[in-house]
Amino acid sequence: MDFNENKPIYLQIADKIMEKILNHTYKEGDRLPSVREAAADAGVNANTMMRTYTRLEQEGVIYNKRGIGFFVSDCGRQRVWDIQYKELEDTDLKYIFGRLANFGYEPDSSRLTPTISKTEKTSDSHPETNIINHAS
Repeated sequence: MDFNENKPIYLQIADKIMEKILNHTYKEGDRLPSVREAAADAGVNANTMMRTYTRLEQEGVIYNKRGIGFFVSDCGRQRVWDIQYKELEDTDLKYIFGRLANFGYEPDSSRLTPTISKTEKTSDSHPETNIINHAS
């Protein structure tokens, strides 16, 4: 795995795991690779991987069954979506709005707030998240 020097490695690994949860590589209830297995796959120390798993557990994305391993929580996919949306809102959108303000625009952030709705359960019993665009 290639790492960026501008962000801690354990957070970059957490991002990759969250990406796999969003794209259904890991589904709610799935067991994650063991700490040692995942560390070897990522080419990092087991302590780094444990720090990654601990962070995801604190965020409510995964949970630990003592002696068995780490699993994606029942609301893991929604938690990932919430985390990534907040990160987008707190960093990228603030930057974009700041840049627009420099050009005299006053963006209406209320038009960018998505409405999250649960649609019918898919065949694998996982709710899909839809974003309804308020700008139209």
